[in-house]
Amino acid sequence: MTELERGPQGQRRGRGARERILGASQQLFRDQGINRTGMDQLCAVAQVSKRTAYQHFTSKDELVAEYLRRFDPDVMPGVFDRADLTPRERLLAAFEIPASTPLCPYIAAAVELHDPQHPASQYARDYKIAIAARLTETAREAGATDPEQLGEQLALLIDGASARTRVLNSESFPTAAAIAAVLIDNAIPASSPRQPSDDRGTTGSAPVPVGGPPAA
Repeated sequence: MTELERGPQGQRRGRGARERILGASQQLFRDQGINRTGMDQLCAVAQVSKRTAYQHFTSKDELVAEYLRRFDPDVMPGVFDRADLTPRERLLAAFEIPASTPLCPYIAAAVELHDPQHPASQYARDYKIAIAARLTETAREAGATDPEQLGEQLALLIDGASARTRVLNSESFPTAAAIAAVLIDNAIPASSPRQPSDDRGTTGSAPVPVGGPPAA
């Protein structure tokens, strides 16, 4: 990024202020929490004045909601939009999340804010509904007899593994993936049409790495 002109107190001004504010929010909100991050600190890290910050975001609430939108606007496209995987493989790939991934930002925000009407809480809720919907759609493609139920079960497993990984500081997603494989196989009738790539021996296999999707 081109070095921008510095104003009074060395603050940067001009193009890029919005991105710097969002970048600072991603760093601070994830590292120390939303409530512990004040606008003064955020503006200092972003190198903008508070006046500039409020020109881009009318309130901290609006900034928090936008911070969440930036994480995964297309709802895990690295998993659900992969044409090289069968539907079953895509369902399992949703569990390929590195152990080093911090607690899901949507869960963290909803827990910390304690306000279901907060814009960020509403967005977190919408995102979780969208994840379940994508799992349900993929389950339907895989031939599940009750795709809505399977989608909700897998969404619950993902969230549970995320929270347990954070609390225990240990990797929980491989266990969740093994449970998911059983749920998936039980939900798909043996007579379901097999897809060409199913002959690769995916039944009962480990989840297919996808480069680590965002935390769900």
